[in-house]
Amino acid sequence: MINGYTRTCGLIGNPVGHTQSPVIHGFLAEKTKENLVYVPFHVAAGHLEEAVKGAYALNLLGCNVTVPYKTEVLPYLAELDPLAQAVGAVNTLVRVEGGFKGYNTDLPGLLRAMEQDGVEIKGEEILILGAGGAARAVALLFARQGAKHIFLLNRTRAKACAVAREVNALTGREAVHPMELGEYRQLPGGKRFLAVQATDVGMYPDVGKAVVEEGDFYEKIHTGYDLVFNPPRTRFMKLVQRHGGRAYNGMKMLLYQGIIAYELWTGRTVGEELAKEAYGKLLKAISASEEEKKSLLPRRRGRTRKCRKNIVLIGFMGSGKTTVGVQLSYGLRRTMEDMDRMIERREGRSIREIFEREGENYFRDLETNLLRELLQWRSRLILSVGGGTPARARNRKLLRELGTVVYLRLRPETVYERLKTDTVRPLLQGEGSPEKALSGAEPCSERPPARLRKIRALMEQRVAFYEETADLVLDVDGLQADEVVTRIIEELKKGG
Repeated sequence: MINGYTRTCGLIGNPVGHTQSPVIHGFLAEKTKENLVYVPFHVAAGHLEEAVKGAYALNLLGCNVTVPYKTEVLPYLAELDPLAQAVGAVNTLVRVEGGFKGYNTDLPGLLRAMEQDGVEIKGEEILILGAGGAARAVALLFARQGAKHIFLLNRTRAKACAVAREVNALTGREAVHPMELGEYRQLPGGKRFLAVQATDVGMYPDVGKAVVEEGDFYEKIHTGYDLVFNPPRTRFMKLVQRHGGRAYNGMKMLLYQGIIAYELWTGRTVGEELAKEAYGKLLKAISASEEEKKSLLPRRRGRTRKCRKNIVLIGFMGSGKTTVGVQLSYGLRRTMEDMDRMIERREGRSIREIFEREGENYFRDLETNLLRELLQWRSRLILSVGGGTPARARNRKLLRELGTVVYLRLRPETVYERLKTDTVRPLLQGEGSPEKALSGAEPCSERPPARLRKIRALMEQRVAFYEETADLVLDVDGLQADEVVTRIIEELKKGG
């Protein structure tokens, strides 16, 4: 029962709808008779400092911190644990005099999970796949724990070299050795390694992928850890097991980082029997969550099962399609793709450069070809498409075939406020651009600004195309991205 003595802990992040942390902490509080509740707190961009100060003012016992704030939170802390300082990331805040002390429980959580699985680090030969933040943190942990050699394998050598230099400098020993992925055959012969997969490759829904596919690589591994925990058995794990190694996912790391945070907040020690019970609770909760997600998408006549699995976001520029898509992808644990960004990557140049050099028709052809290709993908996607994509009849047909189409509708005045200083979108440049307005080309008058007039005219041309294409139409004026995500999920449930 919540009363005047109940202490509050929570999660600071954006988004937070996908979190399973309340399962862990609610169960531990119940079992240890701790008068404590755990609440997810969505913190919008630009409000992190206010959130940390507010949490202290409201007498919160502590907080977890998740993406995208694990590094951004550092300046707002009263103290910093040495490990968190070395890693440069915090995921747990503990109340101290005058503010919060920042800890990183992710790495001790991984270490505790490995200990429970009977894996030793000291003197070990280790492979780490990836050179991002997670790989850097794991390399630092293993170097400090006395690993003999750590080989950091990454797609680009430069990034692996940068991480290796940094970790070696922090630990005072040349423990980390950078390599390109394709150089794994140069690893010392006659040895088998402990391997950690520290990228998001193989994460749901792209479950058929692994960073390395070659069988001779997996012959070198005696034990493999994949930091991904959804799906429970990744392709990396399957390949390790196929070649005689043991394989584990990141679920126990998730559990133990939460347990260590709980111990820091309450001063209690969570024994292994209770940890096993909590692990069972966590597995059940994640399984139930996945079943709920599978039931979200409506079934529609005339569409293939493959296509119904996708969610396509359309709308005018500035409607927040990409931001909403990212948050929706976290909530549904799916891959999110932005068509404009995909085209830029493939072309090796910006959308604006494509428009300037090749013209709009060339760009629209690229969109059509990409939509046809996406129809062949097996992944369940969240797809954000450009504002002009539905203007072509053939694209409207492809979009409807591709999945459930959600139109994010908003007023021209809202678009103008969001994009009045934009210098990137090709169709907004020229007359009424910020540069011309500042130079005096747009005279002061009671007429609407030229850019607003341009937005209104373009929206009038496109609104019928959006409405024709959409399965769901949502008015998003005045809504935050997480509110739009909630509305989308609610509407999808109704459609089921």
